[in-house]
Amino acid sequence: MFSSWGFPCGRIRLAGRTAARCSALVHQRTAASSATPWLPLLGGAHRRLLALGGLSPFAAAAAAGRGAAGAAPCASGAAGGGFRPSRVAVVVKTTRYEFEQQRYRYAGLSEEDLKQLVDDGRLTADLAMGCAVTSIALCNLLLPRTHQGIDQVLSGTLWILQDQEISGLALKGSNYAGLLERHRIHTKNVEHVVDSLRNERIEVRLVKRREYNEETVRWADAVISAGGDGTMLLAASKVFDKFKPVIGINTDPERSEGHLCLPVRYTHSFPEALQKLYRGEFRWQWRQRIRLYLEGTGINTTPVDLHEQQLSQEQHSRAHINERFQDQRSDISGPHLLPVRALNEVFIGESLSSRENFKSCKPSFKFSLHRASYYEISVDDGPWEKQKSSGLNVCTGTGSKAWSYNINKVAHQAIEEILKIVTNDYNESLLYSPEEPKMFFSVREPIVNRVFSSSRQRGFSSKVCVRSRCWDACMVVDGGTSFEFNDGAIASILIDTEDSLCTVLLEE
Repeated sequence: MFSSWGFPCGRIRLAGRTAARCSALVHQRTAASSATPWLPLLGGAHRRLLALGGLSPFAAAAAAGRGAAGAAPCASGAAGGGFRPSRVAVVVKTTRYEFEQQRYRYAGLSEEDLKQLVDDGRLTADLAMGCAVTSIALCNLLLPRTHQGIDQVLSGTLWILQDQEISGLALKGSNYAGLLERHRIHTKNVEHVVDSLRNERIEVRLVKRREYNEETVRWADAVISAGGDGTMLLAASKVFDKFKPVIGINTDPERSEGHLCLPVRYTHSFPEALQKLYRGEFRWQWRQRIRLYLEGTGINTTPVDLHEQQLSQEQHSRAHINERFQDQRSDISGPHLLPVRALNEVFIGESLSSRENFKSCKPSFKFSLHRASYYEISVDDGPWEKQKSSGLNVCTGTGSKAWSYNINKVAHQAIEEILKIVTNDYNESLLYSPEEPKMFFSVREPIVNRVFSSSRQRGFSSKVCVRSRCWDACMVVDGGTSFEFNDGAIASILIDTEDSLCTVLLEE
């Protein structure tokens, strides 16, 4: 996945503080705004607060003389006045079909070439015989269709062959028609969402991963993710304003769980969801998130996008030693707030701990490598304890149903039938509300001997501190953003209620 060099020490603090003033704050701002003729100078913050209160800017202007104001998003129970945004950014996922298109485009393949490579069993057979045969086959395929020279074509084909996933989508049970069909289903559902918004005279901005930035977030009154849980995490990652709602739509319910999205029925009946939002027939859910601070010497605060890294020729293990990061390391005397918020979890551990397949000098041979993570941990300001494990996972209530749950759950196969009830009770105890301002930490596969101990392998906490003793480690936020975390770095992990994410709950 990632690699790093020359990272002597650092300090990371994920800080939080409690606050319950949001309802009064929104009421104060809305009341102050409605008392003055502010419409010509209407800014994004005022427009968003009014949208959360259930009023469009123009309706609010008409209501200003009457002193009307909608309900604040932090109010308990129903949403009261409802929610009617004026501008919505729709963040769209990259489908597997689009991903494969981007990968193969590096070698100059056309759409027809992609279809032939995916569906043609000869490619898989060639790979089994060796890369040389496949290179010739690919060259024979590409040369008649391109104006590039033989050297360029060979370079492109060799790049494809170096990718560990090129062993044929057909070998994985995929085919071109299947990829295209899932892409069309996703696209159709995205169009349904966009058309529904525009029919309500809502201004829409459709963006992909690379186009989604802070300017888009500032422009929008609300953000809608069109994809699955991963797209929801992406959409939430750039929203730092707790008064800006993020709503997830599952665009392929047959293939995606969509735990963070609205119920599946609204995928095909999004106008109904909009009407419920307008009428206030929903509840605001404030999902707590984790913030991170970094300080020390030789610190690199530049994040690595793991999804973009998949499209790169370089292996994940070299993400942190890329030349473009070498000049960005610096000495940070005070805590530096990192530009991310963790909605699911933060993982700390050696980069190799979760990397399974490695290539030797022989392209056809792969092997597995595991390196234990060495660190010290302090929970809730308790004593420091040296540990070795497969890494540390610290999750929120939202993430308690994701990776953390699967790390800690007890499978029925592991115990006798008579203990099934105990198993269910234990597994249910691992879950808690996304709105609770607490965290759950999990030590993966601890090593216990006369040197290393693990007195607390899991549990709820309000603060977790970790001091790295690793050589090539990283800190991964929500599975999509990575930071160096090597020997000497210290992480302090807390929840700040000011970072909570505003989402919507609709009944089935």
